Amino acid sequence: ELFLYRPVTSAAMDIQTERAYQKQPSIFENRKRVLGRAARNQRVRFVRNVGLGFKTPTEAREGKYVDKKCPWTGNVSIRGRILTGVIKSLKMKRTCIVRRDYLHYIKKYNRFEKRHSNLSAHISPCFLDAAIGDQVTVGQCRPLSKTVRFNVLRIAKQGGSKKQFSKF
Repeated sequence: ELFLYRPVTSAAMDIQTERAYQKQPSIFENRKRVLGRAARNQRVRFVRNVGLGFKTPTEAREGKYVDKKCPWTGNVSIRGRILTGVIKSLKMKRTCIVRRDYLHYIKKYNRFEKRHSNLSAHISPCFLDAAIGDQVTVGQCRPLSKTVRFNVLRIAKQGGSKKQFSKF
């Protein structure tokens, strides 16, 4: 006996890559259908404005991803510090390492020395074109994991290598 398996092809199935069912918690998906009315194929999506002059990306408004740690579509508010840096690593899933360069004054020699610090930041799936060496703006949020306390808010495509001290 031959058994044919046909996978369900719908708009919601391409985001179901995890073990748990992925959905936005504030959206009710099981709306009742009324007989005699035409069915509307309009997807409802929860999107928020993070404020502070940061525009909501088009991919956040029109995309299909589900990310509970995204500042636009998830349950994370941006408060506290707003920092800038350069993406150093993209090896983790939805997380990047941001390198921040600064100058430290040495009083004895009346000079500055170059220093840097690294911080982990959550990068939302709406930033598909992020690459190593891009200038990013991150905003502070609640702790998302053991080391992540920031969320990427803006990406500016800029050259320069990841290890070079590019500020001066």
